[in-house]
Amino acid sequence: MSLSLYEAVIPSFQQILTSVAALLDKAEAWCAESGIAPEDIIQARLAPDMLPFAYQVKSTAVHSLGAIEGVRRRTFSPDMEPPPETFPDLAKRIVDTRAALAAIDPQELNGLEGRPMRFSVRGHYAEYTTESFLLSFSKPNFYFHATTAYDILRWKGLVIGKVDFLGRLNMVKADDASA
Repeated sequence: MSLSLYEAVIPSFQQILTSVAALLDKAEAWCAESGIAPEDIIQARLAPDMLPFAYQVKSTAVHSLGAIEGVRRRTFSPDMEPPPETFPDLAKRIVDTRAALAAIDPQELNGLEGRPMRFSVRGHYAEYTTESFLLSFSKPNFYFHATTAYDILRWKGLVIGKVDFLGRLNMVKADDASA
């Protein structure tokens, strides 16, 4: 079985971003029901040297759509803009990211395979091909930040489980399984 670059990247991004959107909704509702200030979640960190929940959510957008934009430009640098500071603004970032990913033409992304690109930060560079950047840098970072956002919510007391992280799986339909 051959797997295209698009198939290896975009559906996974969409699956987890859909879960991140649902987690944001649950967190906002939980704050309202529990009387917890939204800032207590949005600014929560698992450790003093880790970045807060809002940054983790923003980074799921950066390491999905931002990574695709980077391979289009042949260069990617970390997004140094501050993250959104409210649940609605975080949710909008994820909604916009999902919409932009849905608009990507599979042939366009697959056509970028093999092209060189550069990751740069503070004067340091790392050279990649499109696929090595997306699969060895962006996807692991994407999952790290999505997992950290989920973990912060669990740590703060939100009742969520593995299915909330995984979301809707891309399973074979019953009709397709018998073929």
